[in-house]
Amino acid sequence: MQGKHLYEYATIRVLPKVEREEFVNVGVILFSKKAKFIKMLYHVDESKLNVFSKEWDFDLLYSILDSFRKIANGEKEGGVIASFDIPERFRWLTAVRSSCIQTSRPHPGFSDNLEETTQKLFEELVL
Repeated sequence: MQGKHLYEYATIRVLPKVEREEFVNVGVILFSKKAKFIKMLYHVDESKLNVFSKEWDFDLLYSILDSFRKIANGEKEGGVIASFDIPERFRWLTAVRSSCIQTSRPHPGFSDNLEETTQKLFEELVL
């Protein structure tokens, strides 16, 4: 039997050289409209990114990822977008971008425990 919560998730990717379209997964965002749930987890493996390029501004990268987290969590420090409702925040975070930080297309699933599912996806796709 399928889980009771329909969810969508996307991976957060860093593209060291956007024009080459190579990426490293650094996070996941999981959202369930009915459960009113959204969670973002991230981890940057600096050594992995340094394989692609030595020109990283890691402080800036962490700052941007932390902004994503604040928006996902609806924190006031996340700005106007963080005040949107959960589905709008997820759609904004997963909108198509041509920058060095992008997300995958959202993927659906079912879960009985959204926290556990988020952690499992994070471990499988990022760590």
